[in-house]
Amino acid sequence: MGKALADAFAPARQVFAEVDDALGEKLSTIIWEGPADTLTLTENAQPALMAVSLAVVRVLEAEAGLDLKRDATFVAGHSLGEYSALAAAGAFSLADTARLLRTRGRAMQKAVPVGTGAMAALIGLELDQVVVVAAEAAQGQVCQAANDNGGGQVVVSGDKAAVERACEIAKTKGAKRAIILPVSAPFHCSLMQPAADVMAQAFAAVTVNAPAAPVVANVLAKPISDPTEIVRRLVEQVTGTVRWRECVSFMAGEGVTTFYELGAGKVLSGLVKRIAEGANGIAVGAPADIETFIQAHDPAKWEPVRR
Repeated sequence: MGKALADAFAPARQVFAEVDDALGEKLSTIIWEGPADTLTLTENAQPALMAVSLAVVRVLEAEAGLDLKRDATFVAGHSLGEYSALAAAGAFSLADTARLLRTRGRAMQKAVPVGTGAMAALIGLELDQVVVVAAEAAQGQVCQAANDNGGGQVVVSGDKAAVERACEIAKTKGAKRAIILPVSAPFHCSLMQPAADVMAQAFAAVTVNAPAAPVVANVLAKPISDPTEIVRRLVEQVTGTVRWRECVSFMAGEGVTTFYELGAGKVLSGLVKRIAEGANGIAVGAPADIETFIQAHDPAKWEPVRR
């Protein structure tokens, strides 16, 4: 991911080089050449996904004159994407964001012994229903709603046995499907408290600025701009629910009709369309997407990419 973008645009290459320098290793080589099992380690996947998102942002700034302060009403991101959104808006430097996400990935992985936790997607139930399912399934263990993704998809996280019970209970309460997810740790639940403690320490060494546009925080589904609160909410996010459905609904309620997903993939663009009726979700991640963006926003600036 991101290879075609780096091949086509110097600002994208610069982002990957800065991330490599910040981490003291060639993460870009892992992103572009693999091996896949190394890239999917959460300590690599988190800074890698951020790097691709920031590469897109920097290219749009250089090629299309994007100015988030002028052009964006809000920024937002799903889980680690909240860090990408904040970096794009200038709250964190690119280097600090890469190091924070490396720290976050490692801390989350170490918080729970491998194989003792799990996550599952419950399809066809809404958040309030899943909260009831999780409480019933806990039985003295941890089972929490981790991600409210919208479109009738809520993810639960916690102790493996409790999550497995939640899958069975969900089916009796009308879930269309209950799918154990192939993840390496039970993210966004109280089992992640050791990782939250690590992140609280990590932020103490980082400069945080007010973002160019308010960030709609995962744990609040409301916009914030104060640096101290941004840090507090990111620490809470490690163990808290990613309230993505509510985040999108809030932005739509504030009059946002077009959502740009900058980076790898188009999952969030699809969710936006399912959450906010009439909203337009546009994924921008490849050189062709950049050309389309430029042409749509200022045809006079557009020319085929020859770089």
